[in-house]
Amino acid sequence: MRSLFEEQLEAEQLATVSHFEGIEDAFAEAHTYVPAASEFALGPDEYLDQLLSIREAVDLPIIASLNGVDGGYWLQYAQLIAEAGADALELNVFDIETDPDISGAQIEERLLQMVHRLRSQLRIPIAIKLSPFYAAFLNLAAAIRDEGADGLVIFNRFFQADLDIEELEVERQLRLSTPNELPLRLRWLAILSGKLDGLSLAVTGGIHTPEDAIKALMCGADTVQVVSALMVQGPAALADIRQGIVDWLEEHDYDSLDQLRGSMNVARCPDPSIYERANYIHLLHSFRRA
Repeated sequence: MRSLFEEQLEAEQLATVSHFEGIEDAFAEAHTYVPAASEFALGPDEYLDQLLSIREAVDLPIIASLNGVDGGYWLQYAQLIAEAGADALELNVFDIETDPDISGAQIEERLLQMVHRLRSQLRIPIAIKLSPFYAAFLNLAAAIRDEGADGLVIFNRFFQADLDIEELEVERQLRLSTPNELPLRLRWLAILSGKLDGLSLAVTGGIHTPEDAIKALMCGADTVQVVSALMVQGPAALADIRQGIVDWLEEHDYDSLDQLRGSMNVARCPDPSIYERANYIHLLHSFRRA
């Protein structure tokens, strides 16, 4: 027997497909971008079962993840996640808005309404995982905090599609993160931690080595997330990163992570302009052809 959540999910998928069908000159291929429940490795019920199993197996904080872009029925699933034993919830809200009648202000208001609704439902901490593509990111971060979020996770990664120009097909290919993605995150960590109080900051994307993690901590990260390195190296990557941080702290006479954390953000960096647009001019002037 299907769960109530699965039945509602199917209804919302049908409504989304109907929306595509109502758009003049829409391509039939657009329907393939609406995933069926069967395409997920774990369905809603299996995900809750897994949370319960993990809760029984380990004595570690468990942060569950929930993806969505509007205030629909799916938000009720957050309460089930909390009841299954999650210590915190990460809400991933990345979306590509393709309606020209939807403004940036409407997108942000939709996000804030979701945060408000979740905060009214849950007692566990809530972190919002954002993309960098907002016009006034610091202002939005402050509004998210004021709606009751406990933290931000920066930034989620949109898995870009590619084209096969011979077969005329859209290709989906998973590309793992690299340390090259870290500088954008460092910049916003430094700005957020230096100018905005009351939010825990996590960084995701580009953390592969102890040096990567140390940079993030220096810019103000409270915690770092590691995924791609684990997929390549396995769990041993965590031990290597942790030990590398410990060795670096001892070598440079740091007493704790708190002493390191935020030491290079815009409020404490010897040259805070490095994070601002003026640095763009200096970079251009520093270029030398090989």
